[in-house]
Amino acid sequence: MQSESQIPIASQGASRRFATRVALFYGALFGMTGTHLPFFTVWLKSVGIDAFWIGLITAVPPVTRFTVLPLVTGFAERHQALRGGIILTAFATAVGFFILGTQHLPVLVFLIYALICCLWTPMVPLTDAYALRGVKRYGLNYGPLRLWGSAAFVVGALVCGALLDLIAARNLIWIIAGSAALGALASLALQPLDDSRTARPDAGSASALLRDGGFIAIIVASALIQSSHAAYYIFASIAWQQAGFDGLTIAALWVLGVIAEIVLFALSPRFTLPPSALVMIAAASAAVRWAITAQDPSLAVLAVVQLAHALSFGLTQVGIMGLMLHRVPAHAMARGQGYLAACGGIVAGLTSIASGTIYETLGQGIYYVMALMAALGGLVVWLARKRLAHQPHKSASGG
Repeated sequence: MQSESQIPIASQGASRRFATRVALFYGALFGMTGTHLPFFTVWLKSVGIDAFWIGLITAVPPVTRFTVLPLVTGFAERHQALRGGIILTAFATAVGFFILGTQHLPVLVFLIYALICCLWTPMVPLTDAYALRGVKRYGLNYGPLRLWGSAAFVVGALVCGALLDLIAARNLIWIIAGSAALGALASLALQPLDDSRTARPDAGSASALLRDGGFIAIIVASALIQSSHAAYYIFASIAWQQAGFDGLTIAALWVLGVIAEIVLFALSPRFTLPPSALVMIAAASAAVRWAITAQDPSLAVLAVVQLAHALSFGLTQVGIMGLMLHRVPAHAMARGQGYLAACGGIVAGLTSIASGTIYETLGQGIYYVMALMAALGGLVVWLARKRLAHQPHKSASGG
């Protein structure tokens, strides 16, 4: 990847503008997630929706990731409209959450939320595809762009958590909707990148990508390593609470992991190893992290282990995006990101379902299963390392 000093001076201004606007949108996108993920179920409960319906409603996003999501990303790609797709989904998501806030009947909440998720869940792969096209065009690095999303997630969660003590829980939906509206406004600043002159519909077909063994290895490895975090996301706070940690300590442990992730994204332009090596290191780190977590470590050890989130999640993300940039043609990137998200959604969904049963039987021993998953993800990349070492397609430079 070329450095900014190698880019013509006339293009450096455009490069900085692109980077600033994408970073701003990543921040808005994940800032909204930071308000939604911890507090959406709190709102559902506050408006009288029972546990059965809450479980059904919260199952919608992972389902849309492997059903509707690839269709949306494929449609945007075929019409050379990544930016337009992002803007449309961002505004539809914001409007959807404002409408959702007026409803309290479980069936209506379920139906409206399902429609929202059909357009909301494709936003991250669409944004990643758009960002990677800009990375290729302007010689940028993915990590420094993506770190603003992680930082905004923390801010969104903390702000929403603080407001929870000041407002009624039934009003949390307006914070979520308002943050979605900020994301919609931020999407308008994204500059056009699509160029129909670089499109080659045959080369970017679904069958072409899905016949590429290297691409399959990338999405399977990503799904295994990232899904190995399932038990952590579901049961970590429960286990820590049972271990006697107070709420502030639990929050600090979560934030510590995200801060480590942000630091890694910031430092990622200095990495010199190939993306496949980064993913294998990330997989090994995840396996070690989960093996230690399974031992019910002390708070001091747990704090150190939480820093490994930078490697188990952050380095995996950086490495996988590097492999996608190397392996997938620029004009097929949206479809590639759609398949990546769909594969991850399937594996994460199945892992989450299985985790409940395994946790009831093994308790913290579930993390040994997560360690095995991460190790398998690294093994997939190691077995495909020769295939991943060469680039099968000559990607369009524009995108």
